[in-house]
Amino acid sequence: MRLEATDVLVLGTLAVFAVLAVVFRGRVDGWPILVAKDLAAVAVFVAAVVVTGRIRPGWAWFVARTATVSLAYAWLFGAVARLQLIVHGRWLDGIVLGLEDRLFGVQPTIWLERFTRPWLTEWMMFAYVVYIALYPLVCLVIYRGHGRRALEECLLALGLANVACDLGFIVFPVAGPAAFMGTAYSVPLDGWLFTAVGEFIRTKLHYVGGSLPSPHAAAATVMWAMSWRYSRRLAWVLAPVVLTLYVATFYCRYHYLTDAVFGIATAVAALALTPTLMRWWQRRFASE
Repeated sequence: MRLEATDVLVLGTLAVFAVLAVVFRGRVDGWPILVAKDLAAVAVFVAAVVVTGRIRPGWAWFVARTATVSLAYAWLFGAVARLQLIVHGRWLDGIVLGLEDRLFGVQPTIWLERFTRPWLTEWMMFAYVVYIALYPLVCLVIYRGHGRRALEECLLALGLANVACDLGFIVFPVAGPAAFMGTAYSVPLDGWLFTAVGEFIRTKLHYVGGSLPSPHAAAATVMWAMSWRYSRRLAWVLAPVVLTLYVATFYCRYHYLTDAVFGIATAVAALALTPTLMRWWQRRFASE
């Protein structure tokens, strides 16, 4: 079995999460179950990598590879939920609110209430929700136009950004505006289809926390940058969506403005590190 750098990143992060659950077991509810799930995820991921390695390059291989890695990132996002308070033991939203108050004189997510309209909320929610479809779309365009190595570069950059965000949730746990100060809002987020989907995601798929850095802003930035490198046409199409998504993260009250800024910065760091890691990984295997 040959592992890519992305595979090692996923497996290493799962191992780190399992170790943290054991070391900080006094602060992790149901830590044995969490460790067992992480170990089971390792087994499933390795099995998927083995199966994918036996598929000839083509559509089936692309679907298997992209699904395996994307679902692994989703799993990591969920696995870190119960680890967020192991260091500080409390949410640090007050620090973020204080910083934004000093910088802007207002809380941006509350200040935006004056502009809230159903049509604007629907557009914002569309940008926030369509992000899910961007993973396979961007990966497909890159794979079809530039092959396996380019796809692996994109997946690795996404992995570095996602893992950095997951670790950020532990280093600086933030509950998020809806959870921390939901009663401060006086204008509802009314809309239609995509607003309903966005609220379903908020209530059924998200958990308290997972805020700083914003994974939405981070991953969207990576996908936009990768599109610019490998498909300028796609990058131009994505431009209004990604720019809207940045604002949507705090307009729709999923994140603070600070979360979005740090998410973008995280993506820039991941994009800068990815080529070096790719070259190192290729030299390592070339020498074997």
